[in-house]
Amino acid sequence: MRLCRYQSENQISCGFYSEDKIIPFGAAAEMAGVLLDEQQGLISFLPGGAQRDALLRVEKRLNQAMDEELFPISIMTDDVQLLVPIPAPSKLLLLAGNYSKHIEEGGGKAEERQKTFPYVFMKPPTTTLTNPGSPIKIPEVSPDHIDWELELGIVIGKACKGVSEKEALNYVAGYTVINDISDRKFRPNPGRTEREKDGFFDWLHGKWHDTFCPIGPCITPTDDIPDPQTLKMKLTVNGNVEQDSSTAEMIFPVAAIIEFISSFVQLEPGDIISTGTPSGVGASKNKFLKHGDEMTAEIEKIGVLKNPVV
Repeated sequence: MRLCRYQSENQISCGFYSEDKIIPFGAAAEMAGVLLDEQQGLISFLPGGAQRDALLRVEKRLNQAMDEELFPISIMTDDVQLLVPIPAPSKLLLLAGNYSKHIEEGGGKAEERQKTFPYVFMKPPTTTLTNPGSPIKIPEVSPDHIDWELELGIVIGKACKGVSEKEALNYVAGYTVINDISDRKFRPNPGRTEREKDGFFDWLHGKWHDTFCPIGPCITPTDDIPDPQTLKMKLTVNGNVEQDSSTAEMIFPVAAIIEFISSFVQLEPGDIISTGTPSGVGASKNKFLKHGDEMTAEIEKIGVLKNPVV
C-alpha cells in the first residue's frame, strides 16, 4: 500500500493513500489493535523503519476487511490537503543529465556510463519542497523561462556509506514523484562582467527558486517496486503530453546512483535523491510555464502529482 501525509482540519496525519480515498493510520491501527506513533513520520513506517512490522500488521488487517468496515474510516482524498511525504529531509540531492535523449535535446552528447559519472546538485528543502496541489510560483526576478522536469524520487531508509551497486537497493525505503522545476535562463545582474564560471552558476541558481521542487502525492514502499527501472513516466501541461518515457532509459540506474553518492557522502534515513528527467522538457520546444498552467506528473505504481502555476 502507498503511504501519504495529509492535513485535515488543521491536523497533520499519515494514511494509506489511493487516488479517491485515504485510510488514516489512527483508525486503521485501532481496527487492527496495533499502536502506531505518527509523530515519527512516514520514514519509520517504510522498509528499514522502526514501525514497519507494526504497519504491516495493520495492512494485513485492512486487506482482510470488508468494504462496509473500511467505508466509515475512510476519507475522500479531495477533501484533504496532501503534504510533502518527507517534510524535512537532511539532504535533497538531484541529478542532471541522466537520460541520453534529454542530454541530446539540449544540444549535448550523451557519453557511455563507463566513461562518465553522475552530475549531482542540491536544492534547499525547506523552501523548494512543495505540497501536491500547491502552486509553483514564477519568480519575479526571472519569469520567462520556467520549465518542468518529471523525475523518480528515491527515499533512503537506512544510513549508508560506501555501498556497492549490488547492495544499494537494500537501503531504499520507497519511491515518490518529483517535478524538478527549472529556470532555464536566470541571469543575475545582466550587465555584469562575464567570468569563467558564470554559466555554471546561472544554471545552478536557476534550480533554487522557492517552490521549485513539488513532491508526492505519496511514497510507494520498495516492497511494491522491487525493480525501479521498469516504471512508465508521463508529464502533461494543461492536458498536453510533454514527457512520455520510462525509468528504463536512465544512464545511471537507481542502484548506481546510490553507490556513487554514498562513496563520498553518508546517506541518512529520509534523504531524497531525484534521479534526473527524460526528454520532453519545455526548453527543447521553446515552451515555458505561465500563470494558469497546470502540470500533471505521473509515475507508474506511485501516483499523480498535480501542481498549478501562478
